[in-house]
Amino acid sequence: MDKFRMIFQFLQSNQESFMNGICGIMALASTQMYSAFDFNCPCLPHYNMAYGLGILLVPPFILFLLGFVLNNNISMLAEEWRRPQGQRGKDPSVLRYMFCSMAQRAMIAPAVWVSVTLLDGKCITCAFCTSVPVETLGNASHTGLSQGEMKRVLARIPCKEIYNGHELIANEVAVRYLRCISQALGWCFVLLMTMLAFLVRSLRPCFTQAAFLKSRYWSHYIDIERKLFDETCTEHARSFAKVCIQQFFEGVSTDLVAAHCHLPRKDPAGAGEATEKLLGITDRGTMNMALKSWHRCKPPLHLHPPALPSGSGWAEEGQPAVHPPLPHREVAAYYSWV
Repeated sequence: MDKFRMIFQFLQSNQESFMNGICGIMALASTQMYSAFDFNCPCLPHYNMAYGLGILLVPPFILFLLGFVLNNNISMLAEEWRRPQGQRGKDPSVLRYMFCSMAQRAMIAPAVWVSVTLLDGKCITCAFCTSVPVETLGNASHTGLSQGEMKRVLARIPCKEIYNGHELIANEVAVRYLRCISQALGWCFVLLMTMLAFLVRSLRPCFTQAAFLKSRYWSHYIDIERKLFDETCTEHARSFAKVCIQQFFEGVSTDLVAAHCHLPRKDPAGAGEATEKLLGITDRGTMNMALKSWHRCKPPLHLHPPALPSGSGWAEEGQPAVHPPLPHREVAAYYSWV
């Protein structure tokens, strides 16, 4: 049990690295899921596009939502967004920074899925096989097929075993044409995601460095404050339970002593320490009131620090810096009569 506790504490202290690892695992899992997925195009004119685009877009959306679900900060963001104003204002820039940080990590697995799907080419081949330019790649004047019959034939391009339109257009030619377009779109998507990640991660702090540092600092503060509050509540609950159990057994012991013999009562060693950790909150109603007060009206972010020594360079703007007085020197002169 101690090993699991140590692992959990390590993951909490290295939450950013842990979340990056989770995103990497999800990206790897998305590629494995696609490789294990049995892609079966229906080869019907009215279903090919829905099936192909569904495989291309629906799993990335699910992976994107799953990335938010696995992120521990999503509940903290929702709590900070929905909490009452109270004595502490809500900074929209901090909320935007938190949301953007979570969205960047959540988009890794969907981007990998879309890239792998486009580079493989099966979805695009299934979705747009009826849009192959027969006039350019095939023989449109071979037979007098109607528009509906031609689409029915072209819809069977992804299914080699049932394709019967070789006189109209060769199956290999159509597949290579669609796969070439799909791979081109895939590499363009990879380039676009790479450039977007570079701009977000590198250039944003250069243009708004002060705002970026402020948002990052207060997002870290909200995360640390919540963790410390949970730890304090856990410690208080443990002390509350300890004192409650001790009082129960003391009452039982008192009843037994009164019924049988009078034995000297000994105060438990940890009773005083546990009582001190309760901080004066010793009943359920007071604890519920304290928790409601924390939710409705968090304390303001103003700690009233002591006055800083003048001349240290931390004086507020508009106030003249007062230099510390120089130490008083006493000079003693000695005269010799020799």
